[in-house]
Amino acid sequence: MAIDIKQINSHANTRVTTGNGAKTASAQTAPATATPVPQKSDSVSITAQAQQIQNVQTKMADMPEIDQKKVDEIKAAIAEGRYKIDPEKLATNIASFENELKDLN
Repeated sequence: MAIDIKQINSHANTRVTTGNGAKTASAQTAPATATPVPQKSDSVSITAQAQQIQNVQTKMADMPEIDQKKVDEIKAAIAEGRYKIDPEKLATNIASFENELKDLN
């Protein structure tokens, strides 16, 4: 349902009194004195979860970056069929990685 805003009377909320002390909206515009408003101070509290995330980010920043040369060598070895996978070593590395993830919490 649309509202026709052209029909709204802009003076409908103007207060006018009659009698000896007649005032109109234009007569009521006396200079206002500025009253000091107490300023509110902002505060921030960091949740325990946010602190954990911050700790994880710090630990991740301390981890070594990827050795791109080694990655390229492994990619080439896989492409040429020379790369052999040791399943026991792979399982040990996965378990070690999972333990490191648990330690980050």
